[in-house]
This record gives sequence, C-alpha cells and structure tokens, in this order.
Amino acid sequence: MSDFTDAELLRVIAEGETDRVEFKESLTGSAAERVREAICAFANDLPGHGAPGLVFVGVRDDCTVVGIPATDRLLQQLADMKTDGNILPPPTLAVERRALQNKEVALVVVQPSNSPPVRCKGSICIRIGPRRGIATAQDERILNEKRRFGDRPFDVTPIPTTGLSDLNLTQFENEYLPAAFADEILAANDRSLREQLSATKMIESAQRTTATVLGLLAIGKNPQDFLPGAYAQFLRIGGNELADDILDSEDIGGAVPDLLRRLDEKLRAHNRTEVDITSGDTDLRTALYPMEALQQITRNAIMHRTYEATNAPVRVSWFRDRIEVISPGGAFGTVAADNFGQPGLTDYRNPNLADAMKTLGYVQRFGVGIDIARRHLAQAGHPPPEFDVSGNHVRVVIYAAQKH
Repeated sequence: MSDFTDAELLRVIAEGETDRVEFKESLTGSAAERVREAICAFANDLPGHGAPGLVFVGVRDDCTVVGIPATDRLLQQLADMKTDGNILPPPTLAVERRALQNKEVALVVVQPSNSPPVRCKGSICIRIGPRRGIATAQDERILNEKRRFGDRPFDVTPIPTTGLSDLNLTQFENEYLPAAFADEILAANDRSLREQLSATKMIESAQRTTATVLGLLAIGKNPQDFLPGAYAQFLRIGGNELADDILDSEDIGGAVPDLLRRLDEKLRAHNRTEVDITSGDTDLRTALYPMEALQQITRNAIMHRTYEATNAPVRVSWFRDRIEVISPGGAFGTVAADNFGQPGLTDYRNPNLADAMKTLGYVQRFGVGIDIARRHLAQAGHPPPEFDVSGNHVRVVIYAAQKH
C-alpha cells in the first residue's frame, strides 16, 4: 500500500494531469502503451521532483473518477510492465487497488530512477507538464548529469584510469546501438559518439569519457583488467567430489556477450547427447541436461552477481551427478533466502547490466528465468533445482535426470 491517503489521491486527481500524474479510463486500445511511456517518463523524472509519479487507471482526462474493475488480472498486467523487458532498465514501481468515491481504480506508483536515462522500446520518454515527449540531446545531458551525481548503482560507476580506448567502439556502433534504440530515433539522431556512449551509460559523460563498469562489461576490450572477478570458471570433474580428477577446466573472460557465448559453447560441448535406438523406428536423442535450463541459470548468475570489491568468478562445476553454479553476492533487495526463486519476484543489483543483456537478446523478460529452468528440468525428468542462498553467494544445484 502506498503512503497516499484517499483524500490526498482525490486532491491529486482534482488538479489534473501533470508531469507526475497520468489518467487512463481503461487499458483498452493503445492505453497500455501510453501507460508504459508514462512509467518511463516518471522514472526519468526530467523536472527533478525526486518524488513518485502516479498513473491512475479508471480516471478520465477530465478528472472524473469513473472506476474500473481492478481485478487481479488487471493489476498483474500493470505489474508486468516492470519486468516484460519493454522499459529498460527495469523501473521501481508498485501497483495497488484503491477505492475512490466508492469506485475501484488501479494505481501505479513509479519511483524516480537512480540510473537514468530509462528507455521504453528504445525511446527515452520524458514528461513536461501533461505533455509526453521524446528526450532531446539537451534532455539526455540533464538525465546523464542526474545519474552522475545521484545515488547510482555500482554498474554505472566510472572506473578510474579507463577511457574510450578500453571500449570496443565498433561493436557499440554496429551491434549495441541499433539494438538499444528505435530505428526512428537513430534516423533522427544528431548525437555525437560520446553523447551516445553517455546516454547508454558506457561512459561517465560526453565530457568525462571514463568508462563505467557497464561499459567495460558490455563492450570492454579486456574488462578483467579492471574488474578481476568478472569471468566464469568452468570445471568438468570426473566424479562427484571436488577432489576427484578434473577432466576439463577453463577461465572464460571477455565482455559479457563474448563470455556468455563461450560459456554456452563449453556447456554444449559437455552436454553430449544420448541416443536411444530401441524405443521406436527412429533414433531418440536426449541431452544430459536441457540447454535452456543451463542458460537461464548461468545467465542469471552473470546478471545478478556482485562485481564490486571481489576477485571471485562465477563458478560452474560439472560433476558426474550434478552441475553446481555459484554466483558471488547473496540475495539482493526485496529478494531474500526465504522467497528466492519465486516466479515474478526479482530485484536488481546490476539494473543497467540487466538492461544491456536484454538489449543484446540474452534475456527475454525479467523475473521468470528460474521458473523457466524448473519447467525444462521437470520436462526432461530432472529433480527440481536446489538453491543455497547466503549472505555472500547463491549456489544452484542441478541434478542429473533420474534413470528409469
């Protein structure tokens, strides 16, 4: 429940739409997209209110409270706007059912982002009064300055002694930028390369070209030179104990896109396929583990791990009877040991890295990776994965399929 009383909400409605208030009579037609744009604009908080923005569903533009059945389905539809991957980095918002003038309305409370600019489907949405718009170059500079001096997450912290020479600018221009912004935004783009790098948080600002943690992780040439733990360690062990013979080992580094690609290749190489030629007229081929589950677990480990003040890598240990994935850093924010892995529940230690992984196609939507892994493992006859969540790591154990 938000801190707003019914009387305060009614006063807000009576004042009409502003740069902190949006009305929608329902979510039919294009209204859902307009709500996403409003959420993005409120998260960007260009006017600098430092206060939440409010979206009312069930209120007309003329300030009339008409009401709407605020069903669980409607509230879930609104809540999913946080995690469906259309707004990046994921905003901080709360959704609730309120009764105003004896009529139900749905209320979305959006907190200002500590890491602007925020994008909605590739566009940086802003709000000036009741007007919705797309950020100009000057607007972007303001948002970038807010990020520099705000309480920013570690993944947009600038790393001293780095600069443009530590970033793969060709990859940024040819791969990352087209994936991050809508075509029409790029077509009308009058930003310099430095301004583009700043808007995507790869560098501190257009004037200060120090690379950020995100820049090194997403497009860095050698990120481990500055973030020594930012790699994955793979071990294939011949038995069920760490002391058993090591059959294969590799430290997998590079920027996150290259790291994930090489880790996938390593997992596929060891995930040999068993062939059953006795059950039917055609060969039945079955991998030892469903690749989709392995990808969800390892990508979650890379996304949610801590990169701050640690030399520890993500460790993937493949035993004879199981695979263990250990991610440095425990649960974060609203996620705790007692609710870890619940569908739809997520928080972001590295919100901008999550944005980059979604932009590059390594994440389809947020908050469902563990649920997807569970489903694929169950379908392939594996026991449910086990989670060990402590103050300094998360360990996931994926067991081999049961033999029948």
